[in-house]
Amino acid sequence: MFSNRVDFDLQKNRLTRVLEQKREQGTEVIDLTLSNPTQAGIHYPEEELRKALHEGCSFCYEPDPRGLLKAREAVAQYYADRSCSVDPNDILLTSSTSEAYAFLFKLLANPGESVLIPRPGYPLFDYLAAMESVRGLPYTLRFEGRWVIDLQELQERVNQGPRALLIVSPNNPTGSFVSKADWTEIGRLCSLRRIPVICDEVFFDYPLNNSSQGFDPVAHSDFPSFFLNGLSKTAGLPQLKLSWIVLRGPRDFRESARTRLELISDTFLSVQTGVQEALGQILELAPTVQGQILERIRTNLSTLRSMVANTSVDCLRFEGGWNAVVRIPRTFSEEEWVTAFLEEANVLVHPGYFYDFLDEGFLIISLLPPPADFNRGFERILALIALRT
Repeated sequence: MFSNRVDFDLQKNRLTRVLEQKREQGTEVIDLTLSNPTQAGIHYPEEELRKALHEGCSFCYEPDPRGLLKAREAVAQYYADRSCSVDPNDILLTSSTSEAYAFLFKLLANPGESVLIPRPGYPLFDYLAAMESVRGLPYTLRFEGRWVIDLQELQERVNQGPRALLIVSPNNPTGSFVSKADWTEIGRLCSLRRIPVICDEVFFDYPLNNSSQGFDPVAHSDFPSFFLNGLSKTAGLPQLKLSWIVLRGPRDFRESARTRLELISDTFLSVQTGVQEALGQILELAPTVQGQILERIRTNLSTLRSMVANTSVDCLRFEGGWNAVVRIPRTFSEEEWVTAFLEEANVLVHPGYFYDFLDEGFLIISLLPPPADFNRGFERILALIALRT
C-alpha cells in the first residue's frame, strides 16, 4: 500500500522506550541531547521580534518562487557582513534546510542515483535521500587530533559517479570545520567529475573561537556549489521556518540551476510571507541570540573538559556547533551505556552509532542545556562510568 520511500524500520529503539516509560512515570530526566535553543533558557529580544513579525504581516500575496527580493537582499547582507559578496539573484528561500536538501536532490539526482554524505554525520540525511528515491553513499571523517576528511576514500567515492557531494561545516556532530586545503582539493575533485557540492553551514556562526572558524568556503567557491543556512541556527529560531540556498560557481551553472530551482520552488511556494518581510530585522537581531548561545557552548565545554580531566573519559577536539563528542571506555556497548545512563542516572545522551560512527565508545553531548543541568547530568554520567570500570 505504501511506497518504498517510507519503508523504514518504524520500531521504537530501546532508548526511546525507556525514555517514554520515565516520562509516563513523571521522572525528571536531564536531557543532554537538547538541540532546541528556545527551550534552553536563552533570552530572546521578544518585543522586537514580535514587532518585526507584526509589521511583516501582509494580506497582499505576491509570490516569488525565489523568495521576496527584500528577503533575499537581507540574506545577501548577512553574507556581506561575513565579507562575502552574494548576488540576491543567486539566493533561493526555502522553509527549512531539509526542504532545501529535498529541492537539491530533485534538481541533481534521478531515482536510484547516489549522493555522497559524511560519516559520522547527521542521521536525517539518509531519510531525506530515501524520500527523494536517492541513495546515500558515505565517505569518512577520521579523527587525527582533529576530524579530517579521508581524501583518498573521497576520491574513490567520487569516481563512482555520485550526483552531489554533501559537506557540513562545522560538521554535526564532530564539530569540525572544513579546512582551506580540503576545500581546495574538494573543488578540484568535483570539478573534474562535474559533481556539484552542497555545503551545509547552519552552525557557521558558532565557532569555538575565531581560529576554529578560520576559512569561509562561500568566499572561495568558483566551482558549482550550493550553500545552505537558515534562521533555525543563525537566529536560534527554528519555529520561524525560513532557510536559504546560495548558488556559487560559473555564471552558466548558476543560471541553469536557478531556472530549474525556481520551477521546483514554484510548485510548492512554502515560505511564509510574514517571515520573509521581517527577515532583515530578524537577522539584525540574531547576534544578540548568537552571543548567548556561544557563551553557553563555551561555558559547558569548559566544564566538560575540566570534569573529564584525569578520568577514563575524553572530550575530542571541538571547533564549532552545538554538540561535543565524548569517548568513553568500551567495557560495554554504546547501547548498554546510554541505556544505563537513562535507567540508573536519569540522564539522556545519544550514542555514537546514531550518527554512524565507525567504532564503538562514543557519546554525543549537547552543549546547549543550562549549565546547572549540564553539570548535574554529566556528573551522573562520570559517576556511573567510574562505578562500572
